[in-house]
Amino acid sequence: MTLGTTAARLARVACLVTVLALGVIGCSATPEPVAAASQTRTVTDVTGAEVKVPDRPQRVVPLSEPTLDGVLALGVTPIGTVSGRGQSGVPNYLADKAAGVPLLGGIGQPNFEAIGAAKPDLILVDGTSVNNNPEVVEALKHLAPVVYTGYAGGEWRTNFRHVAAALGLVEQGEKVIADYEAKVSATTASLRPVREQTFSIVRWQGTAPALILKELPPGQALVDLGLRRPPAQDTFGRGHSEPVSLENLQQIDADYIFFGTLGGSSVSNTNAGGTADLEGARKALKAAEQVPGFTKLNAYRNNHIILVDGSAWTSTGGPLLMNRLVDDVRNELG
Repeated sequence: MTLGTTAARLARVACLVTVLALGVIGCSATPEPVAAASQTRTVTDVTGAEVKVPDRPQRVVPLSEPTLDGVLALGVTPIGTVSGRGQSGVPNYLADKAAGVPLLGGIGQPNFEAIGAAKPDLILVDGTSVNNNPEVVEALKHLAPVVYTGYAGGEWRTNFRHVAAALGLVEQGEKVIADYEAKVSATTASLRPVREQTFSIVRWQGTAPALILKELPPGQALVDLGLRRPPAQDTFGRGHSEPVSLENLQQIDADYIFFGTLGGSSVSNTNAGGTADLEGARKALKAAEQVPGFTKLNAYRNNHIILVDGSAWTSTGGPLLMNRLVDDVRNELG
């Protein structure tokens, strides 16, 4: 189901998910009992709203890349999730850990029927998936408690801490963060030879680039590691990639470029073709080489284009992503 914008369609959505939550859509299965008050606790989401959730959620549905990442990092297997940004399956960097998890729609376009049929006891959302769609959040609340964990471009630790709190795994969450900080400290020491170099993060889609700036997880990882950005990228963006016109192609240049793609796909068209993996990056680089001026970039002329998995380096996520980014930097530069 795609999301409607009219009041009538939203009303139909709300009615549909209410029916699904009650388990009365021609299914003979008995609906799961609602947890009693003694089995619930109250958490505060990122907006400051208080939400009653099961004491120990058993049927969790994360509807974004950061929430899926956070759930998996805490050792919880969700009963369903959504596809990754610009991808037809789960985010490529989570493919192994999320193998077998059913898809319940696309990023930003949850399938209400499938979510209702899965009978979740907790739904996790954030601003990277249903941003500016409060009607969707309200509709989802007819199915299960909904915890809003973070904003697009927000600090990944904040989002992850809200995920951990919703799952009742706060101590485990703090250990995950501490382990990441320890890895950063160990890796930073190995990067002294490139400390004075600059690093660009580029997503190449079709015939044009976009920049990943400092507010997104890959940008946060470079900040954590003490790596410098070129002047045009030494700033915070709006929570998503920043398109660059071909007339301003020089803005993507640096001493090194981390170069990835999400294939030819987009959030609204995940089946347009292409992949987000290293092979996809290699194909995107061949396309970029045909663009006037690309082969004159310093990073290209010095053979400092580092091909990366676009699902990790040009999108968003949580602690598993952050650890992956640090590992990639260490393997390429350490």
